[in-house]
Amino acid sequence: MKEQYGDIKVTQLPGFVVQCEIDRPPNNFFDLALIRDMADCFDELDEDSNCRTIVLCSNGKHFCAGANFSTPDSKAEGDVLVAESADQRNPIYQEAVRLFGSKKPVIAAVQGAAVGGGLGVAMMADFRVVCENTRLTANFVKLGFTPGFGLTHTLPRAIGVQKSHLLFYTGRRINGETAMEWGAADVLCSAADVREKAIALATEIAENAPLALLSLREQLRPGIQEAVQAATDIEGREQFWLTQTEDHFEGLKAVSEKRAGEFQGK
Repeated sequence: MKEQYGDIKVTQLPGFVVQCEIDRPPNNFFDLALIRDMADCFDELDEDSNCRTIVLCSNGKHFCAGANFSTPDSKAEGDVLVAESADQRNPIYQEAVRLFGSKKPVIAAVQGAAVGGGLGVAMMADFRVVCENTRLTANFVKLGFTPGFGLTHTLPRAIGVQKSHLLFYTGRRINGETAMEWGAADVLCSAADVREKAIALATEIAENAPLALLSLREQLRPGIQEAVQAATDIEGREQFWLTQTEDHFEGLKAVSEKRAGEFQGK
């Protein structure tokens, strides 16, 4: 087992648990390279008999505060990331689809913010451990475009259609307690204990028969990779044209200046 995949640090823990830590503190922004490295890591762990469960965590204040706006391969979070034409699949989302094809259960330790595509990363996991300072937000409309990373499939699957629509249309954020109440999280604990509780849940799952775990996960998530592929095809197509609008550039500016956007429908 490799110990590093780009900015993903990998640690074998006792009890057939493997910790995968995003190491881009403090905000742990993602880009194409990070998601590809995570997918490569998960692919190899699928074939590792010493791994029965994965703890996905991050080093820093925030679990994943969204896309990295400053690197060449991740223009704005939808510009994201960015296809060359409306007919081309978004490269980042193709790597995200690979993540949904992994075989081992994933427990995400979510401290601080999981924003936009960062929320998409959290929702890729089977379970989420949150705390009092956790903030989940799908704020895409505030940036002048629409959700990505398969969230139009994964969020309704976890919390229901109506609550998902509320978050998508408003761009509002919810805290850890609300995430628990709504079904977006499975364990609520103190900020100091998020990773420990995630490891404890992963260890509890990993105590069970490994072949049964693989079979069960396939049964509980039937067709999820294909569903996410279909969702991201639509998400990417809509993001492609929306990120070319004046409203999108106003949204980026407004969010960076921490104010409401002055949108014109152009």
